[in-house]
Amino acid sequence: MSAILYNPFERFNFSNRNCFLTGQTLTSEEEKIQVFPAWLMSRYGLEDKVIKLLDESYVGYKDLKVPCTAAVNEQYIAPLETEIEAAFTQGYDVVKELEPLKLFQWAGKLLYGIIFNELQAGIKQQHAQGEAFNVSEGLQHKFSHLHLMLQSLNQPIIFDEFTPYSLFLFKVDNPENEFAYRDEINTLTFSLRIQDFGLIICLQDNGANRRYHQELFEKLGNDTLHPIQFEEINAKVFYSAFLFNRLPEYDIMPVGDEIYIEANALRGTSGRPVFDEWQNKTYGQVLENFWKRWGFILLEIIKDPEHPMSFLFTKDGYKIGAEACPSEKLL
Repeated sequence: MSAILYNPFERFNFSNRNCFLTGQTLTSEEEKIQVFPAWLMSRYGLEDKVIKLLDESYVGYKDLKVPCTAAVNEQYIAPLETEIEAAFTQGYDVVKELEPLKLFQWAGKLLYGIIFNELQAGIKQQHAQGEAFNVSEGLQHKFSHLHLMLQSLNQPIIFDEFTPYSLFLFKVDNPENEFAYRDEINTLTFSLRIQDFGLIICLQDNGANRRYHQELFEKLGNDTLHPIQFEEINAKVFYSAFLFNRLPEYDIMPVGDEIYIEANALRGTSGRPVFDEWQNKTYGQVLENFWKRWGFILLEIIKDPEHPMSFLFTKDGYKIGAEACPSEKLL
């Protein structure tokens, strides 16, 4: 039997009557799963904490849910959660041995779950005002392709000689029980810093950001980073994801019982570079946001406009050790 892909963006179906992953009709609108898994919320005390949505409203972590059939949860979601929980509990050395695709699926499921809730809230708000709900074509393109890739969880999807994401994993000397999560929905960028590691994934760039930062990644190697160093990398990746100016296109080819997805060349027919030009002042603004807890302000960060402040490398390109990084006293 041929696999059938589900695209909720065709009919803009984000009701609680259909499974978010397969589109199957649910037996009850109460058939849901948590976006942030229960084990993660329990471990980091998130049950009573809130997260900010795009419309500036706040919602409890525990209240973010997506409709999902019990069968899909039992067969695909729960086993992935169990494997991720076990790895995250043991830390960096075990996480780095995970199949990267599973980290992508887990992060993609989480971020798509937030997007699903954002879309539901937007639709409800616009309908209450008697207006039709609209999402830009660019975002629909990104969101629908993320959902397509996410179906590698439950469908025999094969990524044909490409990786749909960029993944960065570092060992980090984090404070005990710290939970540091960030996302950027417009660029589909995800970051999580917990236990003894930091994870960043650009979910829809076909590996472009990984290639863009390859030299940085190779220089750092397996170094254990100070949190401020990881957040500096975070700022670099989130900013480059913003500079990434392509909407990846794919060819979908059913072959027997499998579905092959082939990526079109990012350059396409355009002579324009894949990334817009890096601007240190804009990067400094991003870095200021990521360094809030240490109290650095933009004027300090870009005091030398050609060499923004860094705790990774000196102006001469030498690595800075974690021991030279600031303590938490600036909080």
